[in-house]
Amino acid sequence: MTKYLLKRIFYMLLTLFIVATATFFLMKAMPGSPYANEAKMTLTQRHIMDQQYGLNKPVIVQYLIYLGGMFKGDFGTSFQYANQSVSSLIMPRLGVSMQLGLQAMILGVVLGALLGAIAAVKRGTWVDSTSTVIAIIGRSIPNFVLAVILQYYIGLKLGWFSIAGWGSFSQTILPTIALAVGPMAETERFVRTSMVDNMSQDYVELARAKGFSRMEVVRKHVMRNSMIPIVTLLGPYTVALMTGSMVIENIFNIPGIGEQFVKSILTNDYPTIMGVTMVYSIGLVVVLLITDIIYGLIDPRIRLQGSEA
Repeated sequence: MTKYLLKRIFYMLLTLFIVATATFFLMKAMPGSPYANEAKMTLTQRHIMDQQYGLNKPVIVQYLIYLGGMFKGDFGTSFQYANQSVSSLIMPRLGVSMQLGLQAMILGVVLGALLGAIAAVKRGTWVDSTSTVIAIIGRSIPNFVLAVILQYYIGLKLGWFSIAGWGSFSQTILPTIALAVGPMAETERFVRTSMVDNMSQDYVELARAKGFSRMEVVRKHVMRNSMIPIVTLLGPYTVALMTGSMVIENIFNIPGIGEQFVKSILTNDYPTIMGVTMVYSIGLVVVLLITDIIYGLIDPRIRLQGSEA
């Protein structure tokens, strides 16, 4: 297990290094200027600003400074907000994005597993067809389109929830639903397929022969084994929620890091763009590492294959 874990950590650090390097040089290749009033700036003012932010140094030196600061948790100073560090911009917003993503993850996985289990047990009936239709709709409608629909009909027309803002739990409901529909549809599909496959296995027939009822077999054997594939989907789910939340946060005016990321792109705030990208990347690789560990614990064959590779 130790060898398996160390190998995963090595790949995690290598991935972060590649992402950091690619992000830095892509920012340098971007057109435009980070200075809002560049057209009105004199050469002397431009020189002073470049010196203040270290842009007058060779690119390789800037890159090494950036890497050194990143490993210390320092992503530099924002171009958009004078004398304000990128970390101070991101950290207060990180909790908001994490809360929204966690709520959407829990809601999507729980509802998806429930719908998938019902569809598998009621296979071939109208319940199964209805569950399948719900999953297809959930996969087909982009979350930002669903967000606008929820805002208009549930928030504006019915007035049940606030259409924008952040602060109370009720304000999190609509964006959470918009983000959760995608994972719910994927979970429903995987759980149904896995349960249908497991229900035809020999161990199910053996359990029935021992006198277990249909629901006992489903609950104690089929359902448990069908949940294993969901563990492998936690990583992709997290990616979808992290990237999707950028648009959702802007639609609902939520002060998360996704909203800050969009603002940074519009103003060419390179340090903030790189900082947010690295925060997303760190979160992603950590989730993938945890997923690999959990899956390795559930299925020892994966752990052994990872150690031998």
